[in-house]
Amino acid sequence: MKLEWENPTGSLKDRMAQAVISRAEEDGRLMPGDTVVEYTGGSTGTSLALVCGARGHPLKIVSSDAFSRDKLDHMAALGAELTLVPSEGGLTTRKLILDMIEAARVLSQEAHTYWTDQLHNQDSIAGYYSLGEEIWSQTKGEIDAFVHCVGTAASSRGVATVLKRYKPGVKIVVVEPAESSVLLGRQPGPHKIEGVGIGYTPPLWEPSLVDEILPVRTDDAQEMARRLTREEGLFAGTSSGANVVAAIRVAERLGKVARVVTLMADSGLKYLSTDVYRRK
Repeated sequence: MKLEWENPTGSLKDRMAQAVISRAEEDGRLMPGDTVVEYTGGSTGTSLALVCGARGHPLKIVSSDAFSRDKLDHMAALGAELTLVPSEGGLTTRKLILDMIEAARVLSQEAHTYWTDQLHNQDSIAGYYSLGEEIWSQTKGEIDAFVHCVGTAASSRGVATVLKRYKPGVKIVVVEPAESSVLLGRQPGPHKIEGVGIGYTPPLWEPSLVDEILPVRTDDAQEMARRLTREEGLFAGTSSGANVVAAIRVAERLGKVARVVTLMADSGLKYLSTDVYRRK
């Protein structure tokens, strides 16, 4: 497991935030002092808040009560101005994602504003090339499979691009909520694996890089997150739990000599207020 919570804001999204802001500044889409707008479940917004604060860009974030209070407070603490879209009972649904996108679109029409639009922004893919390079280097090329959840699809695509270049036979296995397994052609549905499973095929999805899609239930992902904390001292979020559930399945098939890599995508500190860790 690669511990991506070691990034400054506690998630792998710091990589994409640095890439999308830097590239937009370099080619003039984002000018000094311009405002940045994004819709997010929280980790992307927190990462953007860190980068935008350091670069002098005001940040407006569209999020929702479907996502942890810890993430919302973290974004605000770093200077983001929040607009919250109400959810259906705290669940991630296709409608919620589309409502958030529309709210961000409206904000993006203001003057001197740059919309990072993470579901469509190709710059975010390049932000994860370094992650692929690190995985290849740290495993010394001894990797048989890479397993990771799909949200925007940028992280799995960026890592897969690098790993497949080094080793075309490496298996890329992506994970999605079983309750909303749209990549397998099933109907979208509500779930509680934050940051993944948007309810439709993400625009950055590249199926030619993917060898297998595995659905994981929310309950199983949450329980694995708790087990990782208590049994391994690995304190991560729900999508990391889903990653490990799927990685174990892949490892059981490939056998003991195989090396399967997955990610602890973010820190459990982002979920202390949720039913994953909150004391009953």
